[in-house]
Amino acid sequence: MKHAQQAVVSVYRAYLREIRRLPHTYLRQFFRLAAEDGCRAALRTKCEALKRKKLKRISKTLQQVRAANNGSHEAFNRVLDLAYGRAGRLRWELIEPLLSDPNAPLPLPIIPQKESSRPPVYSPELTALLTSGLSRKKKPLGPGDLTFPPILPERADPNSPDAKILGPFSKRREVNARWKYFRQEWKKVLPPLQISVSPGRDTGVEGNDRNTSSAIRKIGFDGTTVLEELVKLTTNSRNKSPEGSDGLLPNRWLRRRYQALLGKLPILTFTLPREDAKAKKPGGFGVSLSDNALKARVQGKRLPNATDDDVAWSQTDRHPASS
Repeated sequence: MKHAQQAVVSVYRAYLREIRRLPHTYLRQFFRLAAEDGCRAALRTKCEALKRKKLKRISKTLQQVRAANNGSHEAFNRVLDLAYGRAGRLRWELIEPLLSDPNAPLPLPIIPQKESSRPPVYSPELTALLTSGLSRKKKPLGPGDLTFPPILPERADPNSPDAKILGPFSKRREVNARWKYFRQEWKKVLPPLQISVSPGRDTGVEGNDRNTSSAIRKIGFDGTTVLEELVKLTTNSRNKSPEGSDGLLPNRWLRRRYQALLGKLPILTFTLPREDAKAKKPGGFGVSLSDNALKARVQGKRLPNATDDDVAWSQTDRHPASS
């Protein structure tokens, strides 16, 4: 027992040493909390086998942080994914509020008088994320996929020729298929850090609080500057280290990692309803990427002017002279 406790303390101290080497403040704060929570949980565990398992998990993350500090692309990307909810427990905490819609009426049960047969509800936020290619690990879904999942056979539609020839599809199988599709598809979503609000034309946010309070939910990092600080880390000049950086990793290398991360951070924005001279336009959710995201640049969504850093890099002798 005493030996196990000493092992946890030893790992915790090594973890803290590596955390202090991380290049900016938010990463240090995130992994300090993760180290404290993980090590406390291991110390409270009475089962020795389970304690060793938890310690092994903590040690694995410690090794990833150490490798990231030593300049490993793969390890640093993993560190960023954990810290910004692209993987791990934080990812679930960001997406979980969007998996239900407290403002939507309950759908009717597929099997009459059986409450458990109600189909899943796609919230407006989740619908926007599922139908956008910027927030998906796979290709986006079409609107019809949410009302009639493609894993259902045509026979599930009572008006289809198959249903008329072969008879109605099993309601129990339909319930299972709809929930299976819901679970497998939301797991492919990259959750946003927060929900932004875009005012409509000639419309202020303050004047519409009553109309939008029920539509906009607080999630994740709402009310913080985490996303803004991340964007700043991709825009520093050539001679300036990213804010909070200890300078051990090259500035351009760090900016490249953060730009790649922004490509996996969809920005979910609610546009307020607006009226113009021609028509009244309803509000709704949309998905975009930061202009500084590497993915946005590759897809041609933004063609930035060359920075001093880019010019200096292009003038270095990186390629052999052609013969």
